[in-house]
Amino acid sequence: MHNMKRTLAMALCGVAFCAQNSYALDLSLNDAIERIMAESEDLKKADINIKKAEAQLKSVNANRWFHIDATASYMNMINVENPSKASGFTLPSQIGAMIDQSLGDKDIYLEIPDNMFSVGVSMTQPIYTFGKIGNAVKSVKSAIKMTEASRELTRRAVKYSAADIYWTARMTDEIVDIAQGDLDAAEVARKKLTSAGRANRSNLVKIESDIATKKINLSNAKFNRDTAHRMLKILAGIDMQETLRLTDKMPDKFAILDAGEIKNNPQWDILTQQVKMYESKAKSSRAEYLPTLAATASYSFYAMGNEYDTMFDKSGSQSAYWGLALQMPIFSGGAIRAQATMDAMDAANARQDLDKSKKIITEEYNTAIERYNHLRGNLSTLENARDLAAKAYKFSQERFGAGQTSAIELAEVSAGLYQLDMALLNAKYELLMSVESVKKLGE
Repeated sequence: MHNMKRTLAMALCGVAFCAQNSYALDLSLNDAIERIMAESEDLKKADINIKKAEAQLKSVNANRWFHIDATASYMNMINVENPSKASGFTLPSQIGAMIDQSLGDKDIYLEIPDNMFSVGVSMTQPIYTFGKIGNAVKSVKSAIKMTEASRELTRRAVKYSAADIYWTARMTDEIVDIAQGDLDAAEVARKKLTSAGRANRSNLVKIESDIATKKINLSNAKFNRDTAHRMLKILAGIDMQETLRLTDKMPDKFAILDAGEIKNNPQWDILTQQVKMYESKAKSSRAEYLPTLAATASYSFYAMGNEYDTMFDKSGSQSAYWGLALQMPIFSGGAIRAQATMDAMDAANARQDLDKSKKIITEEYNTAIERYNHLRGNLSTLENARDLAAKAYKFSQERFGAGQTSAIELAEVSAGLYQLDMALLNAKYELLMSVESVKKLGE
């Protein structure tokens, strides 16, 4: 009866375990990267900056085309001395006589219409600006390329961070497995010691102490795993109640890394376009010394009268013109020269930054490759050391089971194997991130 209950309990536990894992979310490295990039606020900001730069280009390009302005105005004249009467003024008789001899020596009173209305349209079309507009457009185009390169730089950084958090979470999964296996082996050793009827006080104390330490290691490993999984969920936009199952395992073998020279680096693209942008701005600023030739045209209509509803009964006055205008700066107090100098110095600084960046990033790229090759060369030695430690632990277990060694020796050999397991796992993590560093700097 007791065995039946035990069997039923184990079956129920198995069903519960399967049910729990059947609802787990399978997440590969590529899926994690795609999710994290889709959720990245930095990438969203980079996309916004690209759209902003494109809008700025449209704004600058608009200076190439004609501008049309319209104005309309209405005025009602008020006689300040007598608001009930229309405004006007009196011409002296002498002036009236000069205008018309028949007026004699009488003063002339001229009345100003109360209502005045005017409307006009004017157009200006730049014809030639000696590079002011053209170089300004080139400058903004370089700025757009800068924002696109900045977006690529951000994409690579986000991808690197995504790979880092994924492999960190995957490593914590394996650390939990290692810590659990280490604790299980210690509990098996305690069972053998107590069941053999030969347990002495010293061995029991040592094994209990060892088990307590391993429980702490397992507890810490689970805490670190849960923390890494939570961070991965946050960055990937996954519900916190979701259980993750990371499907990409750390590889056992690592191929030779044939990276070659840097193919492309966004940081260099940014600085290259920055140089071009400031050079174009400097040319545009210097072009301010030169004239601007533009075509102009205008049309105006005027109407006036004492009554608003009758002021349009008679034909109003119209005027129109077209022509060419040449605008030439004569004196600006040195502002044009100063602006051109500042832009030229910004271009010179950007060139220095580009040269420095090429040296630093090339060194970081080569160091990442050398680090990968160095770790890869050490990996086989570390794996061999770990296999030897596992054999030594197995021999110690057999000797301990036969009563030929103490719990102290078994604990020391177990600790050595645990440390080598951690070292091997960390070496694989470092290899994986070295590859990601190479991709980030020069893919």
